[in-house]
Amino acid sequence: MKKPLLIGIVVVGVILLLVGMFASMYNSMVDRQVKVESAWAQVQNDYQRRLDLIPNLVSTVKGAAEFEKSTLTAVIEARANATQVKVDPSNMTPEDLAKFQQAQGQLSTALGRLMVVVEQYPDLKANRNFSELQVQLESTENRISNARRKFNEAANEYNAYIRKFPQVMLAGVYGFHARPFFEAETAAQQAPKVAF
Repeated sequence: MKKPLLIGIVVVGVILLLVGMFASMYNSMVDRQVKVESAWAQVQNDYQRRLDLIPNLVSTVKGAAEFEKSTLTAVIEARANATQVKVDPSNMTPEDLAKFQQAQGQLSTALGRLMVVVEQYPDLKANRNFSELQVQLESTENRISNARRKFNEAANEYNAYIRKFPQVMLAGVYGFHARPFFEAETAAQQAPKVAF
């Protein structure tokens, strides 16, 4: 075989190997990015389920005589605020996620206050519709927790992958950026004080 032909074959082989390697890395980044976006869609789906349950819960509670209107108003306002915060999964920033998490946290707090106030109304607690809604809401909160955990796992895998060499070179060129995580609420960072 002639030397120039052999050199040409080697060069073409090396180029094809590099192209294949970079294509594989790019496709892996895309796969991981899609997993993050899919996990985010599930988070939104579970939060939407909670938002959809709230009007039924409020309607059921409104039927109870003498119920505290300020508590219901706080839940309704928190729900309205939570629906206003939108996050684009393809361009998610830590600030966007923090705003989303804050709005959802305010809604959780308002719902928590509602459940505490409900304890003072035995007729309401005995209401079958209210009990079913309460179980559905509790189930939804568990689903939200699981969805957030899965999102954080997918984001962690994606972030770690795009930061490794040689993917880091491609990630910057093709616009693959780290995704933020859900973080624990500030109050969850401190152990509750229990006094007997």
